[in-house]
Amino acid sequence: MLISIVVPCYNSEHTIEELVTLTLKELENYPEYQAEFVLVNDCSKDNTMAAIRRLCEQYPFVKGINLSKNFGQHNALMAAFHYTEGELIVGMDDDMQTHPSQLPKLLDKMKEGYDLVYGLYPYRKNSFLKNLSSKFNAVTSRILLGRPKSIVSSNYWVINRMVRDEVIKYTNFNPYVDAIFYRITHNIANVPIEHFKREYGSSNYTFRKLVKLWFAYFSFSTVPLKISSYLGILFSISGFIGAVAVFIRQLISPSSQLGWASIMAAMFLFFGFVLLVLGILGEYVGKIILSINNTPQYIVRESLNTDKKEAP
Repeated sequence: MLISIVVPCYNSEHTIEELVTLTLKELENYPEYQAEFVLVNDCSKDNTMAAIRRLCEQYPFVKGINLSKNFGQHNALMAAFHYTEGELIVGMDDDMQTHPSQLPKLLDKMKEGYDLVYGLYPYRKNSFLKNLSSKFNAVTSRILLGRPKSIVSSNYWVINRMVRDEVIKYTNFNPYVDAIFYRITHNIANVPIEHFKREYGSSNYTFRKLVKLWFAYFSFSTVPLKISSYLGILFSISGFIGAVAVFIRQLISPSSQLGWASIMAAMFLFFGFVLLVLGILGEYVGKIILSINNTPQYIVRESLNTDKKEAP
């Protein structure tokens, strides 16, 4: 069976060659599998593409994809999917935290008939900010994206060919791969694996990039709009009750005066809510405009060891 290992690469010149070497060494113990690699350089600032070129020259089953600019991890994954030929597709990071030694555990779990298997980390060796964002993502992805309650997602996963064929039908400029997975299947499982420390450098996900990634949820859910509606009803009821209370108070004690501070606090509260709703609507409208303008999901500048120069 051919398995395709897709790796979005960004500033990974020190790790990507080791990742491929260790993965091949691990698969030597499993003669039933043959591997191909699809390495996507997401416009790295270092010599990542040079490292990918060396791998492509050394191994004919390594495909190198060079994007024209930095599109982001999930866009790079979407580009990689178009070049896969395997019956199983494995998603790995380029920083060695999704370690090749754990790959057999995911492949063995797939033999039970699942469409998608996520690696589950009992303990994450990330920074406090990354761990906090992961917990926040776990809660919001279940609410906004429909993730099954019993499933925990991660960047280490295996999907079958059916899921891959459905994923590449999605052409929106702002993909979130896990959300697409949840739309396709709920035949999903977790398998416990070890989470390794980053061998070189630090995470490329800044707080700003994490927030931007989270906003990709808006392309897959209308829940924020529904929450805005519910909050609007709640605020309206609260305002009506407050108005009735003020009216009764004035009837009981006509000499009492309303405080300026309380009025200003109420104005800040209600106008803040209005601006929040407008911001949510603006996010949706902005995505609609970008989609209408055919904003590209990714652009391939160069491809190595492939039969096509650019993906459809």
